[in-house]
Amino acid sequence: MPGPPAGPHTHRGYATPEGTQRYATRIPGLSPDHFSTAQGLRLSSIGLGTYLGNPDEAAQQRYIEALRRAVALGANHVDTAINYRFQRSERAIGEALEQMLHAKELKRDEVFIATKGGYLPFDTAPPRDPWEYLLKEVIRPGLAREEDIVAGCHCLAPSYIEGMLKMSLRNMRLDTIDLYYLHNPEQQLDEIPREEFHQRLRAAFQLLEKKVGEGAIRWYGTATWNGYRVGPEDPGHLSLQEVLNIAREAGGEGHHLRFLQAPCNLAMPELFLAPTQVLDGKRMPLLEAARKLGVHVVCSASLMQSRLARGLPGAVAGVLPGLQSDAQRAIQFVRSTPGVTTALVGMGRAEHAEHNLEVARVARAKADGFQALYRKPD
Repeated sequence: MPGPPAGPHTHRGYATPEGTQRYATRIPGLSPDHFSTAQGLRLSSIGLGTYLGNPDEAAQQRYIEALRRAVALGANHVDTAINYRFQRSERAIGEALEQMLHAKELKRDEVFIATKGGYLPFDTAPPRDPWEYLLKEVIRPGLAREEDIVAGCHCLAPSYIEGMLKMSLRNMRLDTIDLYYLHNPEQQLDEIPREEFHQRLRAAFQLLEKKVGEGAIRWYGTATWNGYRVGPEDPGHLSLQEVLNIAREAGGEGHHLRFLQAPCNLAMPELFLAPTQVLDGKRMPLLEAARKLGVHVVCSASLMQSRLARGLPGAVAGVLPGLQSDAQRAIQFVRSTPGVTTALVGMGRAEHAEHNLEVARVARAKADGFQALYRKPD
């Protein structure tokens, strides 16, 4: 599968406790509770997402500017996926890092980079014939068999994930990615039995444990959409306890599955309200289960793809005071939800980064205040 020319440098290293602490203390004006601690790292409670945007050069340059501005203002958690904007989002991160490191605005050990693999990534633009592209770039080279692929676009085969990881490292000009997610693994359950799904998950985790040992990644996890938000009655349900048991089978008690990603926002509060998980025979919300099981939760869709950036009910401003806009209130809600490590927010322009990172200058909200939004009247 084609990729970009090798960048001017491949940047060595990864986020460290010392580097992220250095970063957390050198950005002026941030609220003391802006940073969360995960695996000894200080990670910003607001992270930069790179999902939305056109796959053109103008948007690419705006993303690079937004990345540099967000990192300068206190966001050291950057999230992407190889398929976002046809690989251009990863490449924007690579270029922005190149510029920041060259200008000595940042050190590699200060920033936490996460990406995802699982979906077929086109290169720069959609091909004329997607099936021929799949045959040429995936099946014929032996990255996956046709029967490994669901919905014509999703694959967890170890050889495929390994190929995607190599491409992500090249796109971002890194020798180590801090966090590598399997992207929406629950999509496999649309077409295969759960027992086979667990076998595929185990094989992928074994590959990722190997990649940790080789230094290509530091941690891994599952980035989901519906899996953790629906209960055991749903065919697409993911049990966090079962996923962790499979990780133990793959990597022992010292396995490296320590993160998960799922959507959470004012309109989708299931992670802290809906008892979708069963732990020791007791139903509980995902955030509670993750805390008990030692897994860090990163929340996507904080603005619900910009739909929560305007027009929120007046009651929201009442329980999330001191902010300038509905976008800021929506971000404050997610980052303040107990158990959330980072709220990811799409920022495709520098002015978005400046506006959104204003929230990092105020303390997180008290959960008992905004949880009143979901209480039924007596």
